[in-house]
Amino acid sequence: MEPANSIREQLTQFIEKNSMTLSRFSEVSGINTGTISRILHGNRPISVSQLIAISSGMGVAADHFFADYVEECFAYSVSMRRIRPFILRSAELNRLDCIEQILYRLLDDLDYVTELYEMAEQLFEREQRSAAALLYKSVSEVEKYQHSERLAMCQYRLFLIGQGENLEENLKAAILFEPYVDRLDEGYQLDALKHLIHVFMAVHKWDKVDGLAQEMYKLAKIIYESKHLSKRREHHEDHTERPLYTYILYAWLIRSTVYEEYGDYTRALELVGLYASGNIWVREDDDESRRVLKQFEEWATANKYLYQMLSGDINVVKEYANYITQYPDEIFMALRYIIQAANKFNWNIDDIIERFSDYIVLRTYMTEFGQYNSSMMDQNYAKLLGELALYYLNHNRDIAINRILEGLNFSIQKNNDLNFIKYVIVFLEKCFSSEKSVDKEKLQLLINELQRINT
Repeated sequence: MEPANSIREQLTQFIEKNSMTLSRFSEVSGINTGTISRILHGNRPISVSQLIAISSGMGVAADHFFADYVEECFAYSVSMRRIRPFILRSAELNRLDCIEQILYRLLDDLDYVTELYEMAEQLFEREQRSAAALLYKSVSEVEKYQHSERLAMCQYRLFLIGQGENLEENLKAAILFEPYVDRLDEGYQLDALKHLIHVFMAVHKWDKVDGLAQEMYKLAKIIYESKHLSKRREHHEDHTERPLYTYILYAWLIRSTVYEEYGDYTRALELVGLYASGNIWVREDDDESRRVLKQFEEWATANKYLYQMLSGDINVVKEYANYITQYPDEIFMALRYIIQAANKFNWNIDDIIERFSDYIVLRTYMTEFGQYNSSMMDQNYAKLLGELALYYLNHNRDIAINRILEGLNFSIQKNNDLNFIKYVIVFLEKCFSSEKSVDKEKLQLLINELQRINT
C-alpha cells in the first residue's frame, strides 16, 4: 500500500513556508536529516515517536496528525510495531476516535486479537479505562461465539469499567456479565462474585446476594483447602485481590447482612460467630492475616451489638455507641442503625444524636480495611437522612421536613430516588394522620418540592 501523503505534504509545506533546510528542521525536531529526507520521499514509514517529534518541530499539538496517521499505520504493510505504540499514545491523549478507526480496520484479521487483548489489559492496568473498553468490546465481538476464558475476561473488564453511580446502569452491566463468571479463572471468579454482590446489594436484590455469597463461600473454601493440601504451594497463583481466606469470611459477613435485611437477627448472629472465628482455622500467620482477622473480629463485635439492638434490646444501645467511638469511620453507619432501631421501638436517643452530630454528614467512603462501595454508602446516607427525618417527626421536631427534603434531593442527585421514596411515603402518611397544623404546613412544603422536582 502507498504511504499516506497528508503528513508529508503538510511537513513539506511547513519547511518551504518557513524557508527551512532539512538540517534546520532536524535541529528543531531532533530527527536525523537523512531520516527526514527518506520520510518526505515516502521511502520509509513514520514511527509514532517520529510523528510526535515532527509535531513538536512544527509547533502543533502532539495529536495534530493522529487522524492522518491512521492511514500511515496501514501503509507499506500492517505492522503492530507502529499500531501498538499509536494505540497506547492515543489512549494517553484521549484520542478514542483514532483507536476506533484502527480497530475497525484491524479486526478483519483475527491474527491480531491476542495482541489487542494484551493491549487492553495494559490500558486497564494504567487506569485508561475508556480506551481499554474499546479494545475489550472489539475482542469480545470477534470471539462472541467462542466459549473462551479471554472472552469472559473481556466481559469482566467491561463490567468493572461500566460501574458508576447510576444503579440501573450498574445492574444492567451485572446482568450482562453474570453468565460469563464461571468461565473465568477461579481466582478472578471470586472477585467477580464480590463485585456482583455489591451491585445487587445496592438495588436490594437480597435473594440474589445470598446466592452469590454462597457461591463465593463454596468456591473460596475449595480453593483454600486445595492450596493448603498441595505439596507445591509455592507454585500456586491465587489471582485474587485479597487472600483466599478473606472471601470465606466475607461470604459469611454478606450472608449475615442478608439475614439482617430479612429481619432474621437470630440467623444473622449465628453467621457473626462464623466470621469472628477466623483465628481458629486460618492457616496464614503474617501481618496481613492478623490485620484482616482483627478487622473481622471488630465487625463481629459491632454487629453483635447491632443485631441485639435491632431485636429490641435497648440495654445494648449505649454499649454499641461507646464501642463504635473507637472507629470514627464506622460511626456514620452505626448512627444510621441506632436511629432506625429508635424509630422501630420508639426510643428516645437525643443524647446519642447530639453526641454524634458531627458524623451525620457523609465524610468518607474509606475505612481502615479499604473503600466502601460508593453506591451503597450513598444509599446508607440517604437512609440515615430518612430515618432521622422520621425520628424528628415522631418527636415533633420542626427540623424533620428539612431532613426529608435533604434526603430526597440527595437521592435524586445520585439517581436513587426510588429507594428513598419509602421514607417520603411514611413521612406523608404520618403527616396525614396528624391533626397538628404545623404538620400540614410541612406536608405542603414536601408536596411543593416533589412537584418542583417532577417538572
